[in-house]
Amino acid sequence: MMMKDEFLNLENSYNRLKKEYMEHGKLIIAYDFDSTVFDYHNTGSSYEMVRELIRKWKNHAYFIVFTSSESDRFDEIRKILDELNLPYDGINEDAPFIPFKGRKVYYNILLDDRAGLAQTYGELNRLYDEVIKPNK
Repeated sequence: MMMKDEFLNLENSYNRLKKEYMEHGKLIIAYDFDSTVFDYHNTGSSYEMVRELIRKWKNHAYFIVFTSSESDRFDEIRKILDELNLPYDGINEDAPFIPFKGRKVYYNILLDDRAGLAQTYGELNRLYDEVIKPNK
């Protein structure tokens, strides 16, 4: 018997995210910096839609900037994020309340130009509109 890949079904992916939010009242949202919220390559892209989404989730998430940049660039990244009014709680480090530690940063969802950004952007917007917005 062949098993199905359950999270290739977009509805299953969304339902897991919703369940995690409902259980904890907050999500851990990781987001990439370059080419996701900042125009590192000077292409003229604004990334404002992703920025607005992150701002919208400000009171409902713990934010990890998950970047391949070296740590000597972190001060520059923090300065830019502050100028853009983007929330962040850490860079490339787990939330302090996560009881396990591994090589991979733990998050509920990742916003990244190289990792299904359209899907995760859509899931976070949908969850906000269906669950958070009606309860405001």
